[in-house]
This record gives sequence, C-alpha cells and structure tokens, in this order.
Amino acid sequence: MRFILGFIGSVFAVILLISFFSNLATYFQSPPAPLAAEEFHREPKPLALSSDGPFGKFDKRQLQRGFQVYSEVCSACHSLKLVAFRDLKGLGYTDAEIKKIASDWKTQVPSTNPDTGEPSTRKALPSDNFPAPFANDIAARAANNNAVPPDLSLMVKAREGGAAYVYSLLTGFQNQPAELLKKFPDAKTPPGLHYNPYFANLNLAMPPPLTSNGQVTYADGTPATVDQMAKDVAAFLVWTAEPNLEARHAAGTAAAIFLLFATILAYLAYQQIWHDAKRIVRVTGPLEPKNQARTRRAKAKEGIAG
Repeated sequence: MRFILGFIGSVFAVILLISFFSNLATYFQSPPAPLAAEEFHREPKPLALSSDGPFGKFDKRQLQRGFQVYSEVCSACHSLKLVAFRDLKGLGYTDAEIKKIASDWKTQVPSTNPDTGEPSTRKALPSDNFPAPFANDIAARAANNNAVPPDLSLMVKAREGGAAYVYSLLTGFQNQPAELLKKFPDAKTPPGLHYNPYFANLNLAMPPPLTSNGQVTYADGTPATVDQMAKDVAAFLVWTAEPNLEARHAAGTAAAIFLLFATILAYLAYQQIWHDAKRIVRVTGPLEPKNQARTRRAKAKEGIAG
C-alpha cells in the first residue's frame, strides 16, 4: 500500500514539473504583450509636508486651507464618514465656528420626523459625522458616470504613496500622450473617463476637480494655485486618516529617549558591578573528587570491581 501511494505521489510530482517547465518555456517563447498601464503609469511625485518624519507636526493653517478645499470642492462627491464636525477642533477651530460649520453644511443629516415617523433630514450638529453627499450608491453612480466616489477619511492610508498619491492625482490630469496612442491605439481614453498617469489603469471617472487658480479663496490670503490647493487638501487628508499623529510621534520620541537612558544606566551598572567579577567554575558531577571517592567506597562495600 505504501509503495502504491509513493508511486502515485511521484507521478503527480512529475506532472507538476512537466507543467511548470512547459509554461516557463511558453512564457519565454511568447512573452505577454506589454500593457499601456504598465508603460505609462507614473509613481507619485515627491511631496514634503510638515507632518512627515518621526518629529513631524501638523501645520494647522495648511489643514484649515485643506478643509476649505474639501468643503468647497471635494465634498460635492466624496464623503468623510469617519470624521465628526467636533473633530475640527484639532484644526484650531473654536466651538462656535464648528457649530456654524455643521449648521451650514450643504448636506443635511438623515433623520426621522418625531411626529410622523417619516424619514426626514435635519441640520448637522457638532457631534455628527460628516454626512454623505449622496443618499446611496445608486444615486452616487447616477451622478458620476456609474462610479461611486470613494470615502476620503482613510484615503492616504488606503493608497500606495499616501499624501503624495493624492497630490499627484489631483495635479496629474492631462491629455493622452501621442506616444501612447501610437503604441497602443486601442488604449484611447473612453468617453466619460479622464486620462491621469498617476491612476492605476490611467483612466478614471472623476473629472479634474481643481481646474484653475483661485478656484478657492483662502481665508488667510494664501494664493490658491492648483498646486497649492492639491498640497493643502492632501495634508488635510493625512490629518483625517490619523488625527493623533502628533501624539503618536511624541509618545514614540519619549519611549526612544527612555530606552536610550535605560540602556546607558544598564551599561554603567554593568561596568560598576559586574565588569571586574571573576567567573568561578566549580567542578561538580561524577568527576568531582569527593563524588569519585564516595563511588569507590560504595562499590567496595557491594563487592563490585572497579
């Protein structure tokens, strides 16, 4: 029985090896055709933010500008469902300002009429999360060329490149290169989609959201160029994804300092107490002279030779 099982296993292994080498030969003889998305996709452009690095901190003025871009441009399509209005206190807004922002928000919060029990809406409160711009996915698809705009709460965590990806995508809309159309005639951007080399498959349903300088008028007077608005909203989305980033950096720095201090103290203690200590090795076991003598006496008593 064991021989039969071994034979079956050997045959199976041989078939797998034949299949592997056959597919390998086919791959080298007829390699897969190159794809436009592989050749023309670009990695995110470099983006330096004040929150970068182990000692990074948020620039609250930039975060407020980014929130202004989100509220005036991005919120028409994209939700921010994991962020509450009261969280804006972390951006430097006062309680009165937050209350007004919530009350004036363009989308009201779904609710129920207490008198009739019928579905209704109400103005947002600081304790509410940001309401979605669409009632459901069907409404979202109907308004966005059959694509559901993703929630932006954790976008910089969900995309490779993080904030740099968001910045690059917002500033990367362009016409398809002639070289691409020449090499891949079938890769022409379909109607209703928009070419962007920083998107995975080069074409996405979202039209360019930032179209011109001055699209937003910043309250602090900063010139609102397309590049500046893209940087600011990317920085804001870093905050929405990790509002406790500064506290985490502070805790990590304190832990690193503590461990360094503890290591120095341990080394000094070793130098003071143990460095000059001599290692004493005591012979134990059957080869110890006392144990050997005790063994000889026991053998002699029992009449055992040796």
